[in-house]
Amino acid sequence: MTRASTARRLAAGAAYGGGGVGLVGAGLLALLREQARSARRKVEARVAKEDPPSGDGIYGRGRGKPLVLAVLGDSSAVGLGVERASETPGVLIATALAELAERPVRLVRLAVSGAVSRDLDEQVDKALMEQPDVVVIMIGANDVTSRARPSVSVHHLSDAVSRLVEAGCEVVVGTCPDLGTIRPIGVPLRLLARRWSRQLAAAQTIAVVAAGGRTVSLGDVLGPSFATDRSLFSVDEFHPSAAGYAAAAAVLLRSVADAVGVWPAAADRGLLGLRRDTVRPVAQAAARAASRPGTEVQATEVRGSETGPRGPWALLRRRRPSEMPTPEEAERAAGSTIPG
Repeated sequence: MTRASTARRLAAGAAYGGGGVGLVGAGLLALLREQARSARRKVEARVAKEDPPSGDGIYGRGRGKPLVLAVLGDSSAVGLGVERASETPGVLIATALAELAERPVRLVRLAVSGAVSRDLDEQVDKALMEQPDVVVIMIGANDVTSRARPSVSVHHLSDAVSRLVEAGCEVVVGTCPDLGTIRPIGVPLRLLARRWSRQLAAAQTIAVVAAGGRTVSLGDVLGPSFATDRSLFSVDEFHPSAAGYAAAAAVLLRSVADAVGVWPAAADRGLLGLRRDTVRPVAQAAARAASRPGTEVQATEVRGSETGPRGPWALLRRRRPSEMPTPEEAERAAGSTIPG
């Protein structure tokens, strides 16, 4: 079975109530459970006990009504593993977005550490009360580690994106990161974790694009680079460090800015991000994005049609990572609005 067909089957399962995918035999079950317990003990012994400050507030200067950025998801969206609000992905994106838009950005962080996709419903309820212009969702890792059924996880994510889009929000989803780089996880569980997380990321992409959002692959941003540069991990070796969150924010920013119409076209000149082969059926685009760093996927048309013989069309884009503000610059941009 190809990666595209697997992703398509998982996404279809979300739409029609199907189950997950059986990936392991009974003979490995005891070993995998023991490795999972061991990894959890190691991570929990070192993980930060408290979330960093939310960083909620207004960033940047300028005239006009502030753009409202809401951040939903799990501990990766919270920024667990760092101490300063200015090191979290929400604050970094808000600061850079305010500079690109030349107008203030109001950040509302609604993500919850430990959240899985089914928890997005409550977060969306709170987000809609804030009337956001753009919403960033980072979700999926806990679905894999808790062995949630992929089709159920994708269904909850699809519902969340649909509700936000129907309310007039732009939605950018950072898909499930590559858990195959987590050092406390032993082999063979680490290899399976990589496979599970990439399959979930691909299925998330299909569902999000169908619901009207766009995705950015975090798998390889938090994958090969993290495998070779341990400074991108925090002390628990599971959550990113300040440098790791900056790397993730750098690829998410491009899509967030483009979604609200403030990404400069000049930033894409001379790149290979819009080659002919980047328009593909969405299932193929999803499978490709899951293994390519920072790839954005969104719906598109071919000769005026949104759908081809193999399903809806999707556009893959790979832009140069953005330069992110330093924590000190983020603090200056907010003045006294950053709690903590």
